[in-house]
Formats: sequence, C-alpha cells, structure tokens
Amino acid sequence: MTRRENLHSLYVLLFLNIAFFLIQTQSPEKYGTFFSFQRDALMQGEVWRLFTYQFIQSSALSLFFNLLILYIMGSVVEEEWGTGHFLVFYVLSTVGSAAVAFLLGFPLIGSFFLSYSLLFAYAHMVPEQTFYIFFILPVKVKWLAWIALALMGFGLVTRSSSSIGAAGGAALSMAYYFFVIRNRPSRRIKVLTPKQMQAASVPTPSDEKLADANLAGFQETKSIAAGTTAERQGRIDVLTKAIVPGVNICPPADFKPEAEDRYCIRCEGFNECSARWLSLRETANSQ
Repeated sequence: MTRRENLHSLYVLLFLNIAFFLIQTQSPEKYGTFFSFQRDALMQGEVWRLFTYQFIQSSALSLFFNLLILYIMGSVVEEEWGTGHFLVFYVLSTVGSAAVAFLLGFPLIGSFFLSYSLLFAYAHMVPEQTFYIFFILPVKVKWLAWIALALMGFGLVTRSSSSIGAAGGAALSMAYYFFVIRNRPSRRIKVLTPKQMQAASVPTPSDEKLADANLAGFQETKSIAAGTTAERQGRIDVLTKAIVPGVNICPPADFKPEAEDRYCIRCEGFNECSARWLSLRETANSQ
C-alpha cells in the first residue's frame, strides 16, 4: 500500500462505533461488561476485548463527540497520510491504551484515547485551523490541543484511569507520528507553480513558501477569470500541466483556496482544484 492510497477506512470505524452503540442499548450492563477491556477476562482467552472495548460508550453524548472528532480530524489525517499509516496510528492508540490498562489492572471502555491522539496529530499538522465552539467562539486547533494536554496532565496527577489510558495510547501513536510519518518525504513538495516548472533548477520550496506560491498563483487565476476565453483556456492548460496524478480532490463546495487556515493552499491537489474552478467559470461564462 502506498502512502497516497486512501481506502476510506474511516467510514468503517464510524459504522462500527454506531453499530456497537445500538447493540449496547439493548442491554447496557450486559454488553458493556462483555465488550469492555478487563485484564482477568483477557487472561482467560477473551481476546476480542482488545478490539471491542473502544466501541463501548458511556453515553450517547460521548458517542456524538467521539464520532465528530473521528470524522472531522480522522478524514483529514487519513487523506494526508494514506490508509496504511492512518490504521497503524489507530491501532497503536488502541494497543497503547490497552497496554497501560493491562499493566495497572484497571478496566477500559470508550475511544477517548483516539480522540486525544487525533487531536494532537491534527493540531501539529494544521495548528492555525480555526474551529467555532457552539458555532460562535473561534478557537484555533492548537489551543484545543494544549487544553486537552493540560486536562490529561491533570488526570495523570489525580490518577484518573481514563487519562492514564489516553496518555498510553497518545504516547505510542504520537511516537509513530514523529519518528515515521512526519519525517517521510512530503507529498506536497511536488506541486510547483508555473514559473517554477519553467525553471530547470529551482529548489523545492518549503511548505509555507509553497502555500504562498499557490495563493499567489490563485490570485493570478482569479484575474484571468475575468479575461477572454483564450486567456482562461491558456491558464487552464498551464495548471493542468502542473497537476500531480493520483491525488484525491475535494468536492467543489469544499474548495477554499483563500481560507485562513491555509490548509487547501498547501495541498498537492491545489493546481487541479484551481483548474477546475477556472473551468467552472468558463462554463458559466459560456452559458
């Protein structure tokens, strides 16, 4: 499996969370006990608990927030890393939490450990992205990560089993992120502006320089959008030559090249999105 392959395993995980919750509602005490992580039960051969404990939720509210974090952040992480790295990260979070619970002998339920791991990785990838709490209060994701880390630290001091388990999962998965995923060659450095493509020996720009170059290129694309058909088609041809094959492209509604979080303009599919945007303008102008 190459790192660009995205098999959308996230949707399988979302389905499993919902399916297990529906099963759990039939008899919360029975199924909560049957699927939770218990060291003594595991030692007796009930190995499914290593996998199923993460799908047992304490309430519908906890399920909602876990699904929300998994969908919003997990989709971006899987898209960026590829399904292979994402699943390894996920499994390490699960194993890390279970290992701590096994060593210390406390029970474990829920996927809170993955919420911490995903939040930390996501915040390191796009620290400036802004979320709106209750659709009103803007908070950058990096500050959410710091708050989560502080809460985890407080839980460790007070010996909260959930915080200890989450710390084990986060530590193992983030070690994989820092030592394996983060240091691999970036996918985005292959995207060059038209001027860079014309130069034979232009050094590869850094991530931020690439974002600036893409944004500048989009400003040029916008100015050409108001020009003649020949100018628009010429720009589309230039952008098409700069497309990186095999990149998953967002639907048109999600294309936001001038967004404050700068996520899209650092994407290797930016040239393709820009060409598509200009093509849509060309179609609208011809009607």
